[in-house]
Amino acid sequence: MLAVVNEVGSAFNLLYEKLLGWLRQLIVMLPNLVVALILLVLTFVVARLVQRLVQRFLPRVSPSVTLNNLVSTIIYVMTLLVGTFFVLTVLSLDKTVTSLLAGVGIIGLALGFAFQDIAANFISGVIIAVQRPFNVGDVIETDKFFGTIERISLRTLDIRQPTGELVIVPNRKVFENPLINFTQQTVRRVDIECGVGYESDLEQVQEVVLAAMRSLPGLVPERKVEVMFTAFADSSITFQLRFWVPFRRQVDYVEARSEAIIRIKRAFDAAGINIPFPIRTLNLHADALAQLAPVLRRAATPTPPPAAEA
Repeated sequence: MLAVVNEVGSAFNLLYEKLLGWLRQLIVMLPNLVVALILLVLTFVVARLVQRLVQRFLPRVSPSVTLNNLVSTIIYVMTLLVGTFFVLTVLSLDKTVTSLLAGVGIIGLALGFAFQDIAANFISGVIIAVQRPFNVGDVIETDKFFGTIERISLRTLDIRQPTGELVIVPNRKVFENPLINFTQQTVRRVDIECGVGYESDLEQVQEVVLAAMRSLPGLVPERKVEVMFTAFADSSITFQLRFWVPFRRQVDYVEARSEAIIRIKRAFDAAGINIPFPIRTLNLHADALAQLAPVLRRAATPTPPPAAEA
């Protein structure tokens, strides 16, 4: 029984000495703790102040709201990290700082491998935000999708197709594939393919088409209307009509093209110019022709009208 009491007393003495040592260490570190607490508060205040200053300055340099928010957030986090490292140094936790840096590096490497697609889309979004090859409202074609840009984020690009569907394209696809920006220029050329019969006077065809296009609304006066014959096709001589119209939306291009087709058809009808359809010539064997002859004769013979009832 006495041995048990001695062991319990020794345990309490050991615990007492341990707590006393911690208390002494706390008293010794109390000034450092106060300084560290002040530094921590100042770190949050300075980080918020720097973030607000950056948010006010960046719009003068970059019009991208998404990129500005990203930069201000990164600066805010970096300021917090620097202040935290100073706080740990004041508390004599230098080894902890080194361990944290090593841990951050390892975690960053692991996350890079695990989320490489997300990282690629994010980096592509940052590059797109910096280069600004397009803006919201532009009409573009990329990765086999065509439409108007509705939203640009650091990960995806929202494209509204002319048929109404919303396509969300990853930024990596936009960055890696060719892109056509139809809104980059304020004008766009309309190309229309057509054909006329071999018996047509080609110079007359040119004059008729040019005359039909003179009063087309919205033609760009600085650009010449062109009629170029392109090929001797199977049943027609093909030509291409080229003209330029102002372009802000896709409907501008579609309406101009439709109006030009209507005018060409009306002008050709008035001038007696034929737009031929494909013609095929069939060569039949004599035996097949002999078998079809009675059928053709019956088809060519007019059917007598039915006799009137008495």
